Amino acid sequence: MYKRKLFYFGLTTAFILFLALLSTAISAHLTRENLQQSNIAQSLLVEHEKLSSISYRLFKQLTDEIIFGQNANQAYVRKKQNLIQQSISQIKKLEIEQRNALGLSFTKGSIEDTDELVRLIDEITVEFRAVVSSGNTAPLNQQAQLKRLLEVTIDDQFREAINSAVARQTRVVAAINAKIEMLNSTILWFAIGLGALSIPLILYGCYWLFNQLYQPLILIANATNSIALGHYQKPISVTLDDEFEELATSINQLALRLQEHEKNAIQSRKQLELEVQQRTSELTEANLLLTKIDSRRRQFIADISHELRTPLTIIRGEAQVTLRMQSVSVDDFNQTLQSILGQALSLSRLVDDLLLLTRAEMNQINLEITPTMIIPLIASEVMKWQKLNLARAITFEAGTNLNELLVTIDTQRIQQVLAILCDNAIKYSKSDQPIEITLHKANSMITIAIKDYGEGISAAEVDNIFERFVRFSKHSEGLGLGLPIAKAIIEAHDGSISVTSTQGQGSIFSISLPLGNK
Repeated sequence: MYKRKLFYFGLTTAFILFLALLSTAISAHLTRENLQQSNIAQSLLVEHEKLSSISYRLFKQLTDEIIFGQNANQAYVRKKQNLIQQSISQIKKLEIEQRNALGLSFTKGSIEDTDELVRLIDEITVEFRAVVSSGNTAPLNQQAQLKRLLEVTIDDQFREAINSAVARQTRVVAAINAKIEMLNSTILWFAIGLGALSIPLILYGCYWLFNQLYQPLILIANATNSIALGHYQKPISVTLDDEFEELATSINQLALRLQEHEKNAIQSRKQLELEVQQRTSELTEANLLLTKIDSRRRQFIADISHELRTPLTIIRGEAQVTLRMQSVSVDDFNQTLQSILGQALSLSRLVDDLLLLTRAEMNQINLEITPTMIIPLIASEVMKWQKLNLARAITFEAGTNLNELLVTIDTQRIQQVLAILCDNAIKYSKSDQPIEITLHKANSMITIAIKDYGEGISAAEVDNIFERFVRFSKHSEGLGLGLPIAKAIIEAHDGSISVTSTQGQGSIFSISLPLGNK
């Protein structure tokens, strides 16, 4: 719709512009023709005046020949005759152009009068030659032929002819100038009339188009302001022209999408805030955990420094005491070496434990796995600990169907795990409390459970019991490396280790190992 209005306005404006351009082109063409005709007429007028001047000078020089002799001014006479011929040729050429441009009625008699001038000039020249050739010796004022030539032919006929040609050409120039003036007046009034008609029409058209464009723009501006303020419910509800209707539809759709995006943004912000809170909580917990780990690390460094310093102090002290003795027997040397060897073995076991945990972290524990009958292995370990603790009842139970059960394991490492768990069970329970070890099979896994009836483990300690450097709060023995070593060994076998405990009722450590080959 608005496109059609623009088309009508453009068509009207183009038509007015076309009229203005057409009138300008026509006036320019007519003005150019009139100027050309005026130039021709001016040139003819100049040439006629030039011809009159040259002719009179020629007549004077011919008169001088009569007075001073036949050869007085021959060179000047010939020069003037050539100039007259050139001027006459130019006049004839211009008169032909003028007649072709203005027509016969406007230039009637011009060419004929020029022929008459040529005839008169030739006649006067011949008569002068005749007077000179006559040899008349009478005084000049008494020569009738010369007197008639000067008074009648030159003063009357020639002067009248040349004045008539000049007057006629002056009238032509005046007529052409009047025509140009009239054309200029016509163009001026036509331009005034066209401007008086077209300017109000164009101003009205611009005002009309402005109103047609301004109202939709106001509606669109109000709609965008409403969207900016958060009012998304159909901001443009008025029917507009086709071009603006598409824009209005797009704005309405944009408002709906913005409303939907805002809802999604609110939900996303809430979700993000929840995730940030959760992440903050996790980071807080992680920070607390790192703080605990750092505290344990510091404690571990302090403990291991103590553990290393004690045997090293003993080794150094034994060596220094022995070296200071004045006389040392073989028994003294043997006793000193035995003490140093014992401390060295303790240091070696401590280094081996630390090396094992480091390799576990790097997944570099080397296992020498072989199919092993698990029941004899556990029974042998129970028997060893029973001999060391005669006052305590250490029992082992397993189903008869498991007597021939083979498990692919590293025998020494599993014995090390069983030793760690049995030692802990004995250490953290009273001497008269029993230790129960059971074995059962479920699907492709076996589970070894070691139960004690000691003090139990608190919930806080259960969560961290398999971490390094953790020791029970009521006991300061050891470095807290046993259970982490046991966990590393079991996980290297693709198994798992767990603990359940109730304070005052004891604890159960469970080891699960796969039956298949590793």
